[in-house]
Amino acid sequence: MKALVTGAAGFIGSTLVDRLLADEADVIGIDCFTDYYPRPIKERNLRGALAHPRFRFLESRIQDVDLPALLSDRTHVFHLAAQAGVRKSWGRDFEIYTVNNIEATQVLLEAACGMPALERLVYSSSSSVYGDRVAMPMREDALPQPVSPYGVSKLAAEQLCYLYFANYGVPAVSLRYFTVYGPRQRPDMGFHKFLRATILGEPIAVYGDGDQTRDFTFISDAVSANVLAATRGVPGRVYNIGGGSRVSVNDALALIERIAGRRPLVTVDPVQKGDMRHTYADTSLARADLGYAPTVGLEEGLAAEYQWLTGIL
Repeated sequence: MKALVTGAAGFIGSTLVDRLLADEADVIGIDCFTDYYPRPIKERNLRGALAHPRFRFLESRIQDVDLPALLSDRTHVFHLAAQAGVRKSWGRDFEIYTVNNIEATQVLLEAACGMPALERLVYSSSSSVYGDRVAMPMREDALPQPVSPYGVSKLAAEQLCYLYFANYGVPAVSLRYFTVYGPRQRPDMGFHKFLRATILGEPIAVYGDGDQTRDFTFISDAVSANVLAATRGVPGRVYNIGGGSRVSVNDALALIERIAGRRPLVTVDPVQKGDMRHTYADTSLARADLGYAPTVGLEEGLAAEYQWLTGIL
């Protein structure tokens, strides 16, 4: 495999790069180091890959590189580059999301047209596309009605993947992740903040009553889904990638207490605009087409992230 990974310095992107290199792929990574969270964190994510002889790294926006030259011999593209974050996607900042999530995807897909070596382009989407008006568990054929500008941007990029498949034959597959966590998780994400605060004895802010639920997906399962989609994903299709269980924030905090051996100090803040109340993935299509099956349960995954954070704090 000759892979291009966009967003290669991020949480999922860097972990995927390491997996591809371990699987003996030739990998080019690209990342523009947006300032959404500190650059040194992303540089630490890439430390191992940068020392690998089969990895080449480009620091750039997708829009600013010679994509036809970059893609000319690539058999697979994993498109993870995006501006993350539901709560920051409102107001004037939405332009950042349109540029990094929609425009960058369109430019990449346009360049992928007619690339003879390209077997799959795997796009990283989000459960945020669903919104709050779909039945549980969420199925890919539900009507998406995102409740955040971030979700709108991810859905728009998904639609771009489909239209470039339908009109130009770009072999694009989209993966809708459900709350990925684990080592290297971004510092703005819930489990990172909860675990860090518990380790340091600091208060944890929970938005709302804590009874909101999520389908939490461990990082290695999300990465495996990418690898499976690269060979078995049906072009033009969208797949839910979940962890296999629906857990409330309060129940997750109880697990953190058991793992850390200390009770988290919880404060209650108002519900944030754009936060979905519940998510739960129906992964039957991913199981059927990809052979996807999550292997890491929530307590095991939280323990792994706890150990990782303990080692870097």
